Amino acid sequence: MLPLGDAELEARLQPELTDVEERLARAVVGADSLVDPASSHLAAAGGKRLRPLLTLLGAQLGGGANDRVRTAAVAVELTHLATLYHDDVMDSAPLRRGAPAAHEVWGNSVAILTGDLLFARASRMVADLGPDAVRVHSETFERLCLGQLHETLGPADGQEPVAHYISVLADKTGSLIATSARYGASFSGASPDVADLLARYGEKVGVAFQLADDVIDLSSDSAVTGKTPGTDLREGVDTMPVLLLRERAAAGTLDARGSAVLERLRADELASDDALRAVVQDLRDHDVVDQARELAETWARDAVAELGPLPDSPVKEALAAFAGLLVDRLA
Repeated sequence: MLPLGDAELEARLQPELTDVEERLARAVVGADSLVDPASSHLAAAGGKRLRPLLTLLGAQLGGGANDRVRTAAVAVELTHLATLYHDDVMDSAPLRRGAPAAHEVWGNSVAILTGDLLFARASRMVADLGPDAVRVHSETFERLCLGQLHETLGPADGQEPVAHYISVLADKTGSLIATSARYGASFSGASPDVADLLARYGEKVGVAFQLADDVIDLSSDSAVTGKTPGTDLREGVDTMPVLLLRERAAAGTLDARGSAVLERLRADELASDDALRAVVQDLRDHDVVDQARELAETWARDAVAELGPLPDSPVKEALAAFAGLLVDRLA
């Protein structure tokens, strides 16, 4: 579990996280012996469990964790896992969490259908939480799909690429983290105003988290991230550092080193692993990575600012620490 700066709070949440992990392990199996290895593949590979943790943490602003909160925590993690199966197929990513991606083991069709199966499991769990939860989950699912579509289609004519990318991150990552926080408040008896506040906080945390991941993808190796550095570059997906290079190019302020990176991307010279590593290294050495890091830190600060109306408490401090820790990974 991420350190939250309060030993008593961490001690209260740890058994709840353990319970959620056990529920998750049961939720990803039970179809049949043929399907279970694929459906449990990513859950068994581990993960940070940021979304369930945020659900449980948000519940501390109400009456604390209960069975509905725990069910919601499992449902958001199932939904997240489902998106990873789909994302890895679309990105042709060979690794996820240090293990072969599901499509590398079972093929694209099985990976996509397994993601669909997990979405269905999550939806079934949310149905037990009532119509409001179903509506929120459906709206979140819609945003997840729209975010992926907008990433795939690119910015509309006249849309500023950096702003477009931020909106993609808000949909693809921020929306589910927002729902995770909202569920914790809603199902623990916190007020609607607190639930709305946590949703705004969660969405900004999600954008900060993904911007930080863009930097980490370039500055860490696969042993640290569990993913192959530069996968998005190879698939033609521009993450924030590349978008910042393009922004400078459009303004006529890009240096020769950055221009050389963009030229290699335009020439689609990343088929070989050596070429990909070289471009990743060139980006690591460019100051657009520092600019992307600063953007991540700004979004994290904005997320913490959303907590302002809450009374001071260890939970408020832990929520602020949660946002900061996601970006502190950049240090």
